Parts: sequence; C-alpha cells; structure tokens
Amino acid sequence: MFEHEFHVIAALLAVAAVVAAAAVKLRQPLIISFIAVGILVGPVGLGWVDGNDQVALLAELGIALLLFLVGLKLDPHLIRTTGPVAVATGLGQIAFTSIIGFGLGLMLGLSPVEALYVAVALTFSSTIIIVKLLSDKREIDQLHGRIAIGFLIVQDIVVVLVMILLTAFGTAEQGDNLVADLALVLGKGVLFVGGILLAMRYLLRPALGWMARSKELLVLFALAWGVALAGLGDWLGFSIEVGAFLGGISLAATPYREAIGSRLISLRDFLLLFFFIDLGSRLDFTDAASQLMAATVLSLFVLIGNPLIVLVIMGLMGYRKRTSFLAGLTSPRSASSLWSWRLSGSAWGTSPRTPFG
Repeated sequence: MFEHEFHVIAALLAVAAVVAAAAVKLRQPLIISFIAVGILVGPVGLGWVDGNDQVALLAELGIALLLFLVGLKLDPHLIRTTGPVAVATGLGQIAFTSIIGFGLGLMLGLSPVEALYVAVALTFSSTIIIVKLLSDKREIDQLHGRIAIGFLIVQDIVVVLVMILLTAFGTAEQGDNLVADLALVLGKGVLFVGGILLAMRYLLRPALGWMARSKELLVLFALAWGVALAGLGDWLGFSIEVGAFLGGISLAATPYREAIGSRLISLRDFLLLFFFIDLGSRLDFTDAASQLMAATVLSLFVLIGNPLIVLVIMGLMGYRKRTSFLAGLTSPRSASSLWSWRLSGSAWGTSPRTPFG
C-alpha cells in the first residue's frame, strides 16, 4: 500500500494523533490509545505494520531511552536505601505468584510444563508500561514509585535466569551444561557491572566535565553512552532494559543528570509511541475466545494477589500501609495479564515477543 517506509511512519503518526485526541477527550490513558492504534494498523486491522523493522527499531530505542532516564534519576544513596525492600518485594512476589500460579495452571487443566510457563509469566509485570505510567502520573520520584522500579529491575534480572533455566532444561538431552550456563551468565554480569564501575570512577566524570561546555555535545554523549550499554547488555544476554538502566545509574551521581534528563524526555515520549504501536500490532486474538475463562481466573489472581504480597512484605519491613499499597498496585495495573499471555505463548500456541515489554 505504501511505497516508502517514511509514508508508513507518517500514516502511523497521523492515526496516533487522532486516536490520542479521542482518548484525551474520553479521559483515558494515552497508552491505551497507542496500543489500540497498533491493533488497528496491525495484521488484524489495516495491515500497515506487519513485522516492520523500522517500527521495531524505533520501539527498541524508546525502551532503551526510557530505562536510561529511569536510571538517571536514581543516585547511589537512593539505591542503598531502597535496595533491600526492592529485593525483598521482588523475590517475595516471584515466589508467591509462581507457586500459586502453577497450582492454578494445573487446576485449569494444563500440563505441568504448560503450568510452569504460565506461572513464570504471571510472576513478572511489564516494566516498560509501569515506568511509563509512573512517569505520566509524576509518581516516579515518590517513594512507592522508586520501590516499584527497584523490584521491577530485580524481576527483570531474575527472568533472565529463569529463561536460561527453561531453555537449558528444554535442551538438556542435547548435552548442554546447566551449571556452566549459569556460571557464564554470572561471570558476564560481574564483568559488565565491574566495567561500568571503572568507567564511572576514571572516565565519565572528566569526560562529562569537558563535554559540558556544549549542552548539545553533553546530551549526545549521554544518549550514545546509554544506547551503547543497552546494546552491550542485550549482546551479553541481559536485555536492553538492564543495560540502559545501568547506563543511567552510572550518570546519576554526576552534576549533569538534570540537564541531560530534561532534554531527553520529549524524545523518549516520541519513541515510546512506536513501542506501544509495535506491541499492539503483535497481538494475536485467534484463540482469545477459547482462553477467556483461564485468562479471567489468572488475571484476577494477579490483580488481587500481587498487591497483597507486596503490602505484606513492605509492612513487615516497617513501611506505611499507603506506601505499600501504592507500590503493590504498580504490578497488576500495568496489564500483567497481557504480559502473561505473551510470555506463555509457547505453552498456549501463540508467539511471545520478549519477556521485558
């Protein structure tokens, strides 16, 4: 239909503007409108976006920039204060949701392997959607927002290990060594983080001090640094999100983070539009009717169970009920059931995209 990729992008922006205006008029979140645009222009709709590499690339850049800016807002002192509760709530939520989710999967008639995939899928929320919602509501700098981002990053790291375990078990008969795979991942992680720490100590501060003479050069270097670490993190097997997040943290303790962050927000919002369009275009509703009952049961479990476990864990650690409740709400309100549907695609006959969307 379109002769040039530029025409596709232009058409997507025009449709997105119209649908977003309608969403604002109806007082609905823009995220919903962007996903709806993806469904409208995807294979189940107009067919404008069907495995479009340009849209996918812009989506990946948006993901990297979003997590880079999140890391940029977290200084080392904040990490030290929220780290313990982030680890406790992240791991506690994973344990609770995966165990109960596995049991629910078996009760719904799934095989043990299928129930395991669904249980793993239910455990994790969509980091990108949650961070975008927190940012739009200006809650990302509040205590519950910081804690929520902390346990989301913990979950993202755990999901890398879980996916390695599932893959290793699936190929065990081919002679793959599970212990060696895990040791390799751990070694890569230590080298990755160690290299970033060395760069923070000996490279970044003097380099940023020199580049700060030109704001354009400063922002360009920061953007290149964040995207480079995102690509390196993905190449090492830790995902774009983890690499970009660490890239942001590495610049968070510098005096230039506000200047960098303020200039990249508009670019972030523009690129994230393509992430949500890409997400909507990849949704497949072929077997939705047959899965409606199971999806309802599992979604209700996520919507009720995840906030409760976070509330309990944070309460035991001495946090106020309001802070605990708001932090707990971040997981299910970002469409965890959508995440579950995508990651469990191999068990249900659909095609999952990525565990971090």
